[in-house]
Amino acid sequence: MAQQDIELATMETSVRLGPAWKTMDPSGQAYDSLIDGCLAGERKSQQRVYEVFYGKMMAICLRYTKNHDQAKDILQDGFIKVFRNLGEFNRSGSFEGWVRRIMVNTAIDHFRRAKHSYLLLGEDRSMEEFEDIPEESTEEQAAWAEVKPADVINAMQKLTPAYRTVFNLYVFEEMTHKEIAETLDINIGTSKSNLAKAKANLKQLLKQRDRTT
Repeated sequence: MAQQDIELATMETSVRLGPAWKTMDPSGQAYDSLIDGCLAGERKSQQRVYEVFYGKMMAICLRYTKNHDQAKDILQDGFIKVFRNLGEFNRSGSFEGWVRRIMVNTAIDHFRRAKHSYLLLGEDRSMEEFEDIPEESTEEQAAWAEVKPADVINAMQKLTPAYRTVFNLYVFEEMTHKEIAETLDINIGTSKSNLAKAKANLKQLLKQRDRTT
């Protein structure tokens, strides 16, 4: 195991056990000192960055994967990229937003590498076939808003990788079907089809959950 992998594994253990020092306000200029410390190779600063963002970034990784182990792999790869590319961060922007983009891009990279083993339904269909997919009603949109995030994540992990990835990019990253198609190297029709099927499958999974609770 690489040294950086070992260090990140140690950081995760520390997160589970709790921070060894007071929680620092992770806003404003507080990030500057953390970034400077990381660039100087200070392990305490790296540990603090990991602690500050672990929860939110793990939640993102869980949305793109089928289980906790896959999410941890993406999270670890993402943090390695964060620390390696920290010097490129523009401090006039959002540090959390920058870290988040790295995590999402890392999840997409994992999908691309494994895409040949996924069945991308509708890949050979034309865009026109999916232009008549109806928009959700106001009632349906309101119903989605009432679902607990944890329930959505649990249901999403049961989707196929293709459905799950398109759903994430469209709903959470607010990408257009054109942008999704370019990002995943699929056609627009496939993106529309996978989104519609992801929503249909999620609704069914959530209904099944409601019947068993």
